[in-house]
Amino acid sequence: MSVRLVNWVIVVCYFAVTLWIGRRVGRDQAGLDDYLLAGRRIPWWAASLSIVATETSTLTFVGVPGIAYAGDLTFVQVALGYIFGRAMVAVLLVPGYFQGRISTAYEVLAVRFGGKVQTLASVVFMVNRWLADGVRLFATALVLLALMPMPLPLAIALVAGVTLYYTLRGGLRAVIWNDVIQQFIYLGGALVAAVILLWRMPGGWQGALQVLEPEGKLVWLNLDWDFSIPYTFWGGLIGGAVLTAATHGTDQMFVQRLLATGSLRQGRKALIASGFIVFAQMAFFLWIGVLLFAFYTYFPPETAFATGDAVFPRFIAEELPMGLGGLVIAAVFAAAMSTISSSLNSLASTSTIDIYQRFRRGGSTLEDAEAFRVSRWMTALWAVALSLIAFLAQAWGPVLQAGLTITSITFGGVLGIFIVGQTSWRLSQGRAALALAIGILTLIVVHSLGGLAWTWYTVLGATVTICAAGALSVFPARAQES
Repeated sequence: MSVRLVNWVIVVCYFAVTLWIGRRVGRDQAGLDDYLLAGRRIPWWAASLSIVATETSTLTFVGVPGIAYAGDLTFVQVALGYIFGRAMVAVLLVPGYFQGRISTAYEVLAVRFGGKVQTLASVVFMVNRWLADGVRLFATALVLLALMPMPLPLAIALVAGVTLYYTLRGGLRAVIWNDVIQQFIYLGGALVAAVILLWRMPGGWQGALQVLEPEGKLVWLNLDWDFSIPYTFWGGLIGGAVLTAATHGTDQMFVQRLLATGSLRQGRKALIASGFIVFAQMAFFLWIGVLLFAFYTYFPPETAFATGDAVFPRFIAEELPMGLGGLVIAAVFAAAMSTISSSLNSLASTSTIDIYQRFRRGGSTLEDAEAFRVSRWMTALWAVALSLIAFLAQAWGPVLQAGLTITSITFGGVLGIFIVGQTSWRLSQGRAALALAIGILTLIVVHSLGGLAWTWYTVLGATVTICAAGALSVFPARAQES
């Protein structure tokens, strides 16, 4: 039996299990609350693992080893900031999501400022998820093209199609429980690859250190205040903390999991625990990257790597024994599907509640059966939209940095307006929406000019939005302003 056939058998078996879980847990869906929030009965530890599985995705599997292979371990400073950012969100923002019974993060903004701000923040979220998760879908296709050669459209359709099916069948409950399983699968696959990597290394661990230390590959701390360098201690700690505060505090994809736990205490536990798990996971994948550098120093590849993102897939394709490659391929699918399924479900919730309900029905509450039907159609439409973006992502540079840059540009302003919502400033919804737009547009201009590392984007966007809101709140509102 050929290696490729064995790999395909393992991947097909994994797909079958995933689809079975989707059908199994989706049998008792009673309506929109079950479909979008799993009935608000998810245990905190499952929500925490689902958060981790969702945010790491294929970008971690491919991009983090690629960063360490091309550089060193300094990306871990960003992961350190993730822990502090989640603690900030747990204290400042999470309580607001459990006051009343809301279904999306942006309903909080409607209560504080009005429907215009809710709509604008929802649109920003949808554009961000559309672009960033389209990149993630493309990253999965990159791995599949290296491991199991096939046309790019087929690779994209395969992942998107299976993910769409179990998301539609089981809703958020299927997404979260598949995430829990997928978390263990892709970490297990990476661990297998790391063990083989060390086993094949001449001299094992000591042999690797003999290569890595002289090359400076073990450096993890950079105390420079150079704002053009992304991976410094200050950029990582401050930028990483603010970035994760923006994503995990205002991104519906993560807030949705906190709401699914059903209580403030459980939501806080899920969020804080996820920060420590992500830090350990990022450190692990960075070590894989530097070990790959040592391995290919001893065994130079016949053809040079086009980018750092291609290193780990090439190692999996060429160096793993029969069967193990299939396990790691399944792990890549798991990493991708955990994020794509979460993205589809959260996009459906925002499209239905924050956009469709507000404009199609003039803001009146939809009947549960109609909202359930609309949300399922929205899920399918977003699957097509993500697939289209995946075709365009080839020219966007390293996949991890591309995905994080998109998120950093869009969510700085959203975090800023959420922070403004915690103040007592008198701000009409028109001016609040203007402040949010100013923050986002400022970052688009800064990014186009270059010179500032992406780790500072969210900090700048949030700061500009808060300052703009503060300045606008000073001027007396006109009577006609709503």
